[in-house]
Amino acid sequence: KIPRDLTEASLSGAGLSIVAALAMVFLFGMELSSYLSLTTSTSVIVDKSPDGEFLRIDFNMSFPALSCEFASVDVSDALGTNRLNITKTIRKFSIDSNMRPTGPEYLSGATINLVKHDDGGEEDYGEGSLALNGQNFERVSHEHDILVVNFYAPWCFWSNRLKPSWEKAATIIRERHDPEADGRILLGKVDCTEQVDLCRRNHIQGYPSIRVFRKGTDLKDDHGHHEHESYYGDRDTESLVKFFESLLTSIPLEKQHPALEDKSDNKTQTIKRPAPPSGGCRIEGFVRVKKASETDLLTLSFICSAVLHTVPGNLVVSARSGSHSFDASKMNVSHFITELSFGLRLSPRMLSDLKRIEPYLGASHERLSGQSYITQDQDSDANVTIEHYLQVVKTEVRTSSGHTLVEEHEYTAHSSLVHSPDIPVAKFHFELSPMQVLVMENPRSFSHFITNVCAIIGGVFTVYTPLLRHWQWRVYAGMIKFIPPLFRSYSAGMKGSLGAPVKVLPCDREVAGILDSILHNTMRLVKKVELGKNF
Repeated sequence: KIPRDLTEASLSGAGLSIVAALAMVFLFGMELSSYLSLTTSTSVIVDKSPDGEFLRIDFNMSFPALSCEFASVDVSDALGTNRLNITKTIRKFSIDSNMRPTGPEYLSGATINLVKHDDGGEEDYGEGSLALNGQNFERVSHEHDILVVNFYAPWCFWSNRLKPSWEKAATIIRERHDPEADGRILLGKVDCTEQVDLCRRNHIQGYPSIRVFRKGTDLKDDHGHHEHESYYGDRDTESLVKFFESLLTSIPLEKQHPALEDKSDNKTQTIKRPAPPSGGCRIEGFVRVKKASETDLLTLSFICSAVLHTVPGNLVVSARSGSHSFDASKMNVSHFITELSFGLRLSPRMLSDLKRIEPYLGASHERLSGQSYITQDQDSDANVTIEHYLQVVKTEVRTSSGHTLVEEHEYTAHSSLVHSPDIPVAKFHFELSPMQVLVMENPRSFSHFITNVCAIIGGVFTVYTPLLRHWQWRVYAGMIKFIPPLFRSYSAGMKGSLGAPVKVLPCDREVAGILDSILHNTMRLVKKVELGKNF
């Protein structure tokens, strides 16, 4: 039989029941939020990447003082991999000194590994080309439809090898096409050690550089550049003469006007390409480097006294050519890094989701992005190589079932400026860590959630029942102490001055009834179990 106290409703019982219900709802919401939230654990383990796996390196860098004509991206590692002048996955765009684009994508064309020169001889070759300087260059370039100029340096090995062939070819062309009578073509030369400003205006960085200027194709924009072409073919006399003759095929003798359209054959196109319109270059793209396999690691560990490490590598951006020389004191590899990342490229949304899982994830995915490394053109800053030392660590996020959510590579970077007698380069020395960071999702049991919910319900009843009883007894005890003095005062007031009883009025009986009702209800309240009466 259910006790009567548990079946009879009261106002105080209803209030306490509502408070208990609100407490249970609040605790249930907190437990549900904890059950639905993602918790992770982080550990460091050995990287178990598959044998022969490649790591992708994405980059976007701007070099305001390195011409796209000679800019080269090289990759090497300690295992003997050495790839020079990568072009398949690289794009180049000419920029000015303020890193503003000055034209479309620069196409490097096919790489010529061996350039043919005339055999050395002691015969007198004369001076067939015209020496140009800052005073007569503009005038001469506008007097002839085509002006072919050899920008050279007397100390340059390749310039000295070209000189006999150049002068012989210039003499032959002068005899065939007299500059005074014909006027279509003229061959000139510029000594860049004396005409420094003239060579700088034409963005000459390698020696010798053969440029083809066409009258009427000067660009009259805010950059003040010239639209001209560069010659990259063989440098023997026969090849040079053949190239010069091909330039004249689009200019009939009876119509001496600028050759705005080049109608030379395909062979000529392979050795003649547009020269970069400015002296800077933005290089973007990606390269793939091989991760060290377990066999490689064991071999290196044996050689290096059993020290566990991965194969270091280098990503180098520099001026490179197999048939040009460079003045190291005038080379400047200052650069601005827009992007440099390892592994898969992460979108901003993916990075945001990663940081919600772990706040530190993704913070060093592009550590060098937005950084600039600039050296000034001063004697104290000559021959400066900029080196970056990168330590790359793989981070993998997995679900509780073992599925890989995301795999990223973060790195630390330390940079330094090094003075060297060699040609300055921008070097990124990276080393992949043999360890990786593993972030695992902690599984949450549904049975554990149900157990906690039951504990909340039972705990509320367990806690509130003794508190309710304690509160009721304190109220009852207070009423007991308060009521007897009240009745004594009331009885004394009912007696007259002579001790005779005073007539009791109807209103006095009502007051006594109210007090009796309060005492009676308080006694009943003590006996009731108030929690849960309305359930």
